[in-house]
Amino acid sequence: MGNFSIPASCSAAYHFNRLAPCAALKKTGKERRIIMASQITILGSGTCVPSLTRNACAALMKTGGRQLLFDCGPGVMHRLLETGVTIFDVSHLLLSHFHPDHSGELASFLFALKYSSPMRQVKPLTIIAGKGFGSFLGGLQAVYGSNIILPDGLLRVVELDTTRMDQHLLSTVTVTSMPVAHRPESLAYRITDKSGKRFVYSGDTDVCDGLRDIAAEADLMICESAFPDGQKVDGHLTPSLAGHIAQAAGVKRLVLTHFYPACETVDIENQCRSTYNGKLTLARDLMVMTL
Repeated sequence: MGNFSIPASCSAAYHFNRLAPCAALKKTGKERRIIMASQITILGSGTCVPSLTRNACAALMKTGGRQLLFDCGPGVMHRLLETGVTIFDVSHLLLSHFHPDHSGELASFLFALKYSSPMRQVKPLTIIAGKGFGSFLGGLQAVYGSNIILPDGLLRVVELDTTRMDQHLLSTVTVTSMPVAHRPESLAYRITDKSGKRFVYSGDTDVCDGLRDIAAEADLMICESAFPDGQKVDGHLTPSLAGHIAQAAGVKRLVLTHFYPACETVDIENQCRSTYNGKLTLARDLMVMTL
């Protein structure tokens, strides 16, 4: 795992502060800690194809006092506002890969953090991505200059290994990553929350052992299912393939997402049911789930 700080000219490192417990209850003189359930919101269930109902694929996880944003494609800041979350509330941004429908709003996100007067960024942002992200960010900075370079201490970058499973530990959750079959930098993520529940976000991927391995015994998995059965495209899954991986991994609840328009004309659920018998959901923008 590469864990490095942007130089002073490009924003320096910071350190997390431990958060207070979510809640506490006193009973018979003893204090019992109540762990709040993690919450996942679908911010986008679509693709690069413009849609009035499906934004580019993204999700938000609220857990352990943190707000984790998965991917940063077009429209994600607007969707965050629709859920009552501002860009300043996001503690971590996890990028699955660098295609524009997953990273295209990153420059605007950083620009807004810097210039949203009278509001201003107080809490640091950590960006987690596969190896090569530092160069990717450097390319954006070469284009936009100081407009997207945050003040010292307000940005940290964590690069995870793209050749094997990797981990990044937070005070309340564990981030595990696994390379998947799409782009050289592509990662799927597993978040293990304070109660031990597992949430998996596939990003874009084709069939691969890594996806099955990271999804093992997941309580909830958001998995791409870009095209219907019979219309398979390299680098992506179909409903039955996603279902097969989830079934093999023992996923308790599968949420299909990343639907290209062709998916709107067929019975995606039925196709997935041919290989998966667990709880199944078809993602819709702004759908909220509890882990």
